[in-house]
Amino acid sequence: MDVLVSKLANDGKVPKLFLHSCCAPCSSYVLEYLSQYFEIIDFFYNPNISPKEEYEERLSELKRLIKEQPHKYNVTLVEGRYDEREFLDVARGLENEPEGGARCKECFLLRLNETAKMAKEYGADYFATTLTISPLKNAPLLNEIGSSIFSADDGNPIYLPSDFKKKGGYARSIELSKEYGLYRQNYCGCVFSKRDAIIREKQKEQRND
Repeated sequence: MDVLVSKLANDGKVPKLFLHSCCAPCSSYVLEYLSQYFEIIDFFYNPNISPKEEYEERLSELKRLIKEQPHKYNVTLVEGRYDEREFLDVARGLENEPEGGARCKECFLLRLNETAKMAKEYGADYFATTLTISPLKNAPLLNEIGSSIFSADDGNPIYLPSDFKKKGGYARSIELSKEYGLYRQNYCGCVFSKRDAIIREKQKEQRND
């Protein structure tokens, strides 16, 4: 990715990037960085997020961030459909998988496939995801999935591999979250990660008693 953006900076091209965003805090640094080189369509497609109120709050914060954060090139928001059944269908039988396990892989596949499909519909040159900024997300797996969706045929958007947490990216996202007063959730988003977060919090309380 660094090689690509360096080339773009040198030849003056401004391609269109279709960027899947999971939430405002994760998007903050990614948008700050990539909007220097791309015109970005920010895609909020996260049927895994539960409950609906949580989904709405994360979407609202992303809208606010895009409005308030300065960008060299244009950033617009596209909201995907929200139907939690899409996620629950791919997670069936994997409800007790640990965070980062097989259930998360199916969730990655769901969201990245929809991102790639929409990127093609919007005529984007590239597509990517903010998910790799999280220390809890498997960047090599995400990049493997993203890179495998399309063949190298002309006309298909190209997946932009990333590991945004590196080179201070995750630390910068925390700084930006504080600067913009962004809501930072304490679980990934799905009902199962929320369940596990509650269990961890109870265990922590018991240890402190």
